[in-house]
Amino acid sequence: MKPLALLAAAALSTLALAGPALAQNAGQIASVRRGADCPRCNLFQADLSGLTLKGKNLAGARLRQSDLSLAVMGRTRFAGGDLRDVNAYGGVFGGASFAKADLTNATFVGAYLEGASFAGANLSGVNFSGAEMDRASGLTQAQLNRACGDPSTTLPRGLSIPRCR
Repeated sequence: MKPLALLAAAALSTLALAGPALAQNAGQIASVRRGADCPRCNLFQADLSGLTLKGKNLAGARLRQSDLSLAVMGRTRFAGGDLRDVNAYGGVFGGASFAKADLTNATFVGAYLEGASFAGANLSGVNFSGAEMDRASGLTQAQLNRACGDPSTTLPRGLSIPRCR
């Protein structure tokens, strides 16, 4: 075989071994937009902004880079989910469960998080500026030290959060 043909064959075999990409699942996203539960679904980059989806089961779902801004998702279960880089600006998540979820670099600016559970959640880089979370549960100072907020962020008694830069 010629060197160029060998290179092309090697590239194709590498792509074949890499497996399928973890792109979003449009059917699952449409199902959730219609109000269905969808635990462990692939909702990567889903646009759920402005929707009312109360009490849904999205536990273990991949919501990375999704738009949840201005969504009303009280009592929804996100436990164990991938919510990295989520935009949840102004969302209503009262009583939601984010237990053991990965919220790295998520934005909860102005979000309502009263009664939400964050037990074991990764809050690295999360922006909670203006968030109402003084009745949130499962929060530790160690978690909040990796997040940021502003003077209008409300937290449970005895906890503080660094200011966003």
